[in-house]
Amino acid sequence: MLNWHATDQSIWQGRNDLAEASNALRIFQTLTQSQHFTPEAFPDAIALLGFQCDEGVKLNQGRAGAEQGPDHIRRALANLASHAGHDRLVDLGNISAQNISLDEAQLALSSAVKACQVKRMRTLVFGGGHETAFAHGHGLYHAFPEHNIGIINFDAHLDLRSSPRATSGTPFRQLAQYCQDNQRPFNYTCVGASLAANTQALVDEAERLQATVIWDTECEEARIEALHAQIQQSLDRVDKIYLTIDLDVLPAWQMPAVSAPAPLGMPINLLLQLIKPICQSGKLQAADLVEFSPPFDINGQGAKVAARLAWQIAHWWRLSGE
Repeated sequence: MLNWHATDQSIWQGRNDLAEASNALRIFQTLTQSQHFTPEAFPDAIALLGFQCDEGVKLNQGRAGAEQGPDHIRRALANLASHAGHDRLVDLGNISAQNISLDEAQLALSSAVKACQVKRMRTLVFGGGHETAFAHGHGLYHAFPEHNIGIINFDAHLDLRSSPRATSGTPFRQLAQYCQDNQRPFNYTCVGASLAANTQALVDEAERLQATVIWDTECEEARIEALHAQIQQSLDRVDKIYLTIDLDVLPAWQMPAVSAPAPLGMPINLLLQLIKPICQSGKLQAADLVEFSPPFDINGQGAKVAARLAWQIAHWWRLSGE
């Protein structure tokens, strides 16, 4: 696997409460650490993969630093309590973009995702910039050529840019082109997008692709039932779901450590309410958290928020057939 390496085992550590009770467990004690990329050894588990890359962020003129994100999220996740679902987590290491092109790094992640998915693993990826999404989605489409796959993106940005090169702003346009080239439906829902952060050209592209867009100004507690209904419609029309969360969908005061902090954003309590039915649908096949940039974190606040989202996804993740 190009540019793959196992996670440093020292990352997974935390408080030991076993003297208190045999079930006083934390993530670092129940997660499986693999020193080899062997997805065939872990069917029906959740493969935790890191994508150490922010080349797409740089090409999109954003603040670099997301390549450091995966291990920082791991450290924040390690000490959280382990409950149902967390024992399914298997750390299958990182893919780095060092000394290779962005296209090569994305192909490596896509291949790793496909390898996991065809061996009955689900994939939880820590980015990296949102260029992670093209690689993650591409691997999923390749693993399930006969299935109708839906993308639900929680993001302040539509990420449908037109560019001669892949960037963190192009992943869903790239996936739309892949679907067109392979006669596959493109089902894309973006929740929390900011009209102030997306040009009319991007809005027009979303309309052309018949994407479902739920703007940040619509994401209010008072509209929770309507929001659930819209997301349910996205779930109902597909076989499998790829959930991607760009952490800049959160307000800047909750998530300062991203390339483009959101002045409005969707608070984490509302975000959690909206992802819960996705995780519990039995259709969630892949998920990722992207754009976390440790150089801009404040007292580890952003890492803790990202880790809590990862914790909740794994806890709520109902596998098909359960």
